[in-house]
Amino acid sequence: MTGPTGRAQWRDALATLVEAGHLTGPAELGHLLAEAVAPTGAEVVLYLVDYEQRALRPVPPGRGGPEPVDGSDAGHAFAAGRPVAGPPAWLPVVNGTERLGVLRVTPPAGADPDALLAGARLVAGMAGHLITAKNHYGDDLQRIRRSGPMTPAADLLWRLLPPLTFANQRMVITASLEPCYDVGGDAFDYAVDGDVARLSIYDGVGKGMRAALTTAAAIGTSRAQRIAGADLAARAAAVDRMLLGEFTDSRFVTAVLAELSLNDGRLRYVNAGHPPPVLLRAGRAVRTLDDGNRTPLGVPADPPTVAETTLEPGDRLLLYTDGVTEARDPAGVQFGLDRLVDLVESVGETDLPAPETLRRLSHAVIDHQNGPPRDDATLVLLEWSAAAAHRAVP
Repeated sequence: MTGPTGRAQWRDALATLVEAGHLTGPAELGHLLAEAVAPTGAEVVLYLVDYEQRALRPVPPGRGGPEPVDGSDAGHAFAAGRPVAGPPAWLPVVNGTERLGVLRVTPPAGADPDALLAGARLVAGMAGHLITAKNHYGDDLQRIRRSGPMTPAADLLWRLLPPLTFANQRMVITASLEPCYDVGGDAFDYAVDGDVARLSIYDGVGKGMRAALTTAAAIGTSRAQRIAGADLAARAAAVDRMLLGEFTDSRFVTAVLAELSLNDGRLRYVNAGHPPPVLLRAGRAVRTLDDGNRTPLGVPADPPTVAETTLEPGDRLLLYTDGVTEARDPAGVQFGLDRLVDLVESVGETDLPAPETLRRLSHAVIDHQNGPPRDDATLVLLEWSAAAAHRAVP
């Protein structure tokens, strides 16, 4: 379909999604998209990325086979955050900058490619909002995204986490969490309010549900204090009191709590027994942030000294848990901090969106082990860069 009529039909499809979406559940979302677009003559199929971010799966199942993220047109649209013209065309589906999947669009005969992509981008954008909204009301989309059973501990933590990626005009935060279906004590959190970005990473002692409950309690306490306006030291002290008061079996959590002023780059942080963050500048690691140290959360400590440093525009801050650097290959060789830094630097040279950089880093850690991870491995990357933020937008 070409010309003004074709463009109007795509706008009509968008209106249909807005209006019909009110009474659509998760199970019907794929059908709604197809029916809304049908008057344009195009055929669309929605694909969601699995938790491992290795395959894109059709919604509903049966409307095609999975598409690999690596080595396919669908995967290129997802990874690069850019449409692939096709045919069929593939368009990234995001909510804000949170990568959710792709939309496959098969055009009618004689369609204007530019008009097709322009219209399909509107539908893909609305699909991202609908997925996020409807995901809370049923299990169908969760089932599609899971390629295996998820432990109760992992399910608990995943439901506590913020989206894996967020960006505004000045920065982007992105994270990864492995093993997706069996994570226990690792987690991350962030909040971006006005001119301040607050982020944290956690590693609860132990395995399974015991570790998940410890970390969940720490996140909930720290988050509640953050919302109430507490500073970094007060948040850490509140988690101490909670863990000491609620548990009698010496539970603790290592963590980094940090906040970045987006106006002047001032970074303040507390390190509670956790691996130190890595600061990257001009694409190269320049140092680790070794100050602001105290005991792990839940271990009695004097009030911590809040460390302070200044970032420059374009800097990146990498946080990680020890499951990343201590991951071992079959010969017992650790992944190590040097290897992690080398990969961050080399992948950073490709000018990929930040979430794709982290996806590749996370997979490198998993592939290094050549088998199930022995420990949780979490990565959080913050880029204080308008250019990086815009690369995260389709």
